Amino acid sequence: MNNDKMVELEVASTVDGSKEKNIFYMPEGGKNIPLLVGLHTWSCDRFNQVDRMLPFCIERNWALLLPEFRGPNLSRNPRAKEACASKLAKQDIVDAVNYVKKSFSVDTNKILLLGASGGGHMALMMAAYSPDIWKAVSSWVPVTDIAIWHGHNPGYREHAEACCGGVPGASPEVDREYRERSPAFLADKLTGVNLSVHHGRFDKSVSYRETWKLAQEIEALKPEHFFFELFDGGHELRYDVAFKWLDTQIVREKEISVTG
Repeated sequence: MNNDKMVELEVASTVDGSKEKNIFYMPEGGKNIPLLVGLHTWSCDRFNQVDRMLPFCIERNWALLLPEFRGPNLSRNPRAKEACASKLAKQDIVDAVNYVKKSFSVDTNKILLLGASGGGHMALMMAAYSPDIWKAVSSWVPVTDIAIWHGHNPGYREHAEACCGGVPGASPEVDREYRERSPAFLADKLTGVNLSVHHGRFDKSVSYRETWKLAQEIEALKPEHFFFELFDGGHELRYDVAFKWLDTQIVREKEISVTG
């Protein structure tokens, strides 16, 4: 891990006051530059994407923020109920972005969001929760309906139950947790976001079918900026493709500024 290029930031939650850890990279002498917020996968922590995302950011002279948002969505995480797109976890990301905006010279109009798998799930949740923050959001192979995924993937059942408080159908409260943590029910809130969603046709961990269903619901609402790709692959984030798309969003911003 290239952690020598990154610093650790502790940011106090505006919800419960807890000091939450993030890692951050700022190009030396960088001023008014794009900021990429990278989200860890379902079973990992803030260090998960350093080796994968940092080289792309260094190449582009972008800042990189990797928040923890209450840790992995696993039963062994003592804060599992606070993870997995809870209000606390979502606000952790907003609080971290706001801290970076106030403390470093990043372009507040060029804040990008990228995640895959559990990070793709959280990218969609954040796009709906705080749409005005993001210049562009890229979500790959996301879990879109946690209750349905609970039935499809036995290996993650205990972890979904730890996050949501039990088995789907156990009680109205538990079912509400599954629903409120699932982007499948947020199509209307995702139509105003510059959003790119990708899923592998041969994904054995998370079926593309629920993502495709959500994409069709978003498309039916006539979004202004929405792209969906069903690609010939599995459970993966194709970083070169994701960063090339994010590049085009930065360029598009420049072109609008010049011609507008």
